[in-house]
Amino acid sequence: MHAVVLLKQILDWELPPRKFRIDPATNCPPAGLAPKLLGPFEQNALELALQLKDAGVVTKVTALLVGGEAGVETLRKALSVRADEAVLVEYAADGPDDPSQTAAVLARAIERLGSPELVLAGRQAGDWDYGQVGYLVAERLGRPAVGLAWRVEQGDGRLHVWRNGPGGIEKLAVRPPAVLTVTNHDSLQLRMSSVLDLMAANKKTIERWTTDDLGLGDGELEAARRLDFDRVWVPEVESVCEFVAGEDPAEVAAALVGRLVDLKMLGSAA
Repeated sequence: MHAVVLLKQILDWELPPRKFRIDPATNCPPAGLAPKLLGPFEQNALELALQLKDAGVVTKVTALLVGGEAGVETLRKALSVRADEAVLVEYAADGPDDPSQTAAVLARAIERLGSPELVLAGRQAGDWDYGQVGYLVAERLGRPAVGLAWRVEQGDGRLHVWRNGPGGIEKLAVRPPAVLTVTNHDSLQLRMSSVLDLMAANKKTIERWTTDDLGLGDGELEAARRLDFDRVWVPEVESVCEFVAGEDPAEVAAALVGRLVDLKMLGSAA
């Protein structure tokens, strides 16, 4: 069974909030604000694919990413944990991501890969948190989709999937080809790369495709767009600090209560 894992880079989630900002011209964070990293839920999906390969359920793992040149580093990371091949589709939408457009590109790339039996995606992106791309890809491919998966076993020609449901843990069975969106779980922490695997990953060829290679014209991609962003911004928050003085703790407490009453944050002491 061939599995393809849908990867995405997001802004380093450890960037301090005070440093985060949006470029009003693009409605996106400005280039160079912070490093871009493989998203946490995509790491979970990649680890699940590798576990299935270790178990003999999957014979080949392909990492697929839609984005710019920076995506090469993320694909190298996937290769360094022993993904078998990596493909970069060079495409960057104007402005924030549109899940429907992204799904259109990914679905066409999956078809070009020979329609692998299993597609794994993170449950949601770590930046916009849409949680839609995996299901939109499944719809375009005409496949069943199971969400919030964290464990998969094979039996009776089906994939037995453990997932987080509204009432607790659920176990479902699905016949491939199928799409799974993968949630975070203690068992899905992405493994570390060895030095030898890192060196080998740097020598591997990353296949590069364009939307033209996929037969997707600008008109078709524009027709796939479902979201229009009028404005994205970071709310401005004002902070005011005021010191309450007093000769002793009792006087400070009394002054504090009086000030809170003045600010209508407490009822009158009278």
